[in-house]
Amino acid sequence: MTTRSGPRPLVFFAHHQGRGHANRIMAIAQHIPENRPLVVLTAKPSQFDAISRDAKIVRLPDMIGAPSHSAALHDQPTPSVMHCVPLGVPEVREHMGIIAETLRHVDPALFVIDVSAEIALLARIMSVPAITIRMHGARSDAGHLAGYEASVAMLAPFDEALEQSDYPERLRARTFYTGGLCTTKDAIEAKQKARERLDLDPDRSVTLVIAGGGGSGTPYAPLTVAARAEPDALWLVAGPVHREGHETDFGNLRELGWIDNLTAYLCAADRVVASAGDNTVHEIARARKPFLCIPEWRYFDEQRAKARELERLSAAVTCETWPASIPEWQDVLARTDALDTDKLAALHDEGAARNAARWLEAQANRLWADQL
Repeated sequence: MTTRSGPRPLVFFAHHQGRGHANRIMAIAQHIPENRPLVVLTAKPSQFDAISRDAKIVRLPDMIGAPSHSAALHDQPTPSVMHCVPLGVPEVREHMGIIAETLRHVDPALFVIDVSAEIALLARIMSVPAITIRMHGARSDAGHLAGYEASVAMLAPFDEALEQSDYPERLRARTFYTGGLCTTKDAIEAKQKARERLDLDPDRSVTLVIAGGGGSGTPYAPLTVAARAEPDALWLVAGPVHREGHETDFGNLRELGWIDNLTAYLCAADRVVASAGDNTVHEIARARKPFLCIPEWRYFDEQRAKARELERLSAAVTCETWPASIPEWQDVLARTDALDTDKLAALHDEGAARNAARWLEAQANRLWADQL
């Protein structure tokens, strides 16, 4: 038996797309005991500049879009238990090789994967216990199921009430639900106080549209129709919008662009229109605002699946596509205003990141009990 001078490290893998995976890992990491070393594998090390505790950051090559050495290699079929494994790509080999070498050298207590089914399989092949972060979506394919089955457990950063009915019971039994994990910690304040600070009319109806950064931008044209549907209300758009060139601007529709005080605008709003991104949902829940959810396209139908669960719980009104007419906007907004915001608020847990860290620590101790 090999002796060690302290606890085995935890290794985290952060997917490159968006900031959500990195922010989630940093939120959990701050609650991991200081004496347990942390290693983070990422293609975007800059996303971890704000990590609040010591961690070794290992840079991975960005392999997305890298070409194969030949057309014949590129044309080889993908195995059913994998999603993205092109042949003859040096960047992929380097990427996976660094992960494998890190696991071999570090010999971690746990490898927490946020997210990749293929990397979960790699961990199992290397005899390393993996924890896969759960996400919503159509994930009953062979690749996802193989990744789940290769993991010792799954960690779901949301409330169990939000789970999908088609998630297999045998996997649910091996899943820990943290409660709704929001990585935003800015203080929640009263609506009128927030409006005073933002210089917004205290009596005017205000709708906040959160345009996510993970896609091509929220379409601007439907928002001009919404502004016409409520000419006396103020519509504020935070984040990037996509214009087609034919839109007419209206005085009650204002673009804020990227802002660093989103929570203040959430507090100031009467209702919120946004996608079904993980952190976005929990930001709105934390602020207890009526939520009109318009999911964006994501792989494996992730956002639409989550939106359907939110509507099932009467926690949000959802639209599969943006409303295209004034009557349609008026209808969905009236239904949004009638929501009981307690149902959405119940899906957020202020202690979710701490819950996740404590569970990970317990799993590490359980699995390596005879080497403590």
